[in-house]
Amino acid sequence: MTQEVILTCAVTGGHANHNKHPDYPVTPKQIAQSCIDAGKAGAAVAHIHVRNPNTGERSGEPSLFGEVVARVRDSGSDVLINLTTSEGARFAPGPDDASIGGPGTTLKQPLDRLIQVEEQRPDICTLDVGTFNFGETIFVNTPSHLRAMAERIKSLGVKPEMEVFEPGHIMFAKKLIDDGLIEGSPMFQICLGIPHASPATPRMLQLMVDLLPDDANWAAFGISRWEFKVVAQSVIMGGHTRVGLEDNLYLNKGEFATNALLVEKAVRIIRELDADVVDATRAAEILGIKRR
Repeated sequence: MTQEVILTCAVTGGHANHNKHPDYPVTPKQIAQSCIDAGKAGAAVAHIHVRNPNTGERSGEPSLFGEVVARVRDSGSDVLINLTTSEGARFAPGPDDASIGGPGTTLKQPLDRLIQVEEQRPDICTLDVGTFNFGETIFVNTPSHLRAMAERIKSLGVKPEMEVFEPGHIMFAKKLIDDGLIEGSPMFQICLGIPHASPATPRMLQLMVDLLPDDANWAAFGISRWEFKVVAQSVIMGGHTRVGLEDNLYLNKGEFATNALLVEKAVRIIRELDADVVDATRAAEILGIKRR
């Protein structure tokens, strides 16, 4: 049987990349169109952040998520919608009092990070399973907050994509599963190459895959120059994968990409490895998602 691969496109992200790319999706209309185009190019899942349409900076504004989701759904695209819940997790100690957040701090209460999930009921939402150094800030996801978020996501009937950045995150994810807070076959996204977290190497990917539960559906991505290497490594190891402008701005060295072009290149790599890229309907079946 030919291997089936679910390809996700992370269309915009929350990093300050918009000033580095001449045509970066910022407005809800641009982000939605990127999701639609990625779906047409072969992505089964669109992973969605939103941005302040006036400044381009990351945002957690629920109404912006609502506009993006409405535009994608109204277009007739069947791409699976995956909303981030990461906004509201960053902490940077203040220069005079380390107990008070300084510039870059966005901390929110855990359920406040789920408002867009409550309102839009996407097919998938992220659950970042752990705390780690993220560039010059701390990405804060405490056990109590993660339990509260996982319990609410479960009650909403949304599939959690557990994003893991370090091996220890997988160990806590398995505790959430053991405690009954994650239902069905768990879905993991292995995130590699992020500054001060796990490197995007074959050995690290193998280590993290070896720690996963036997029944897990898993994907992996690498940022920047590692993006397509990790696409190939993930497929060779039997997993799913992800590309997109959130992770990498370039199609080739010095050549700016679009989300659709990144997806098309990933599709070519996957097919060259004798695997099939599945559509959104089949992806939902594999992941145990009931379409709304």
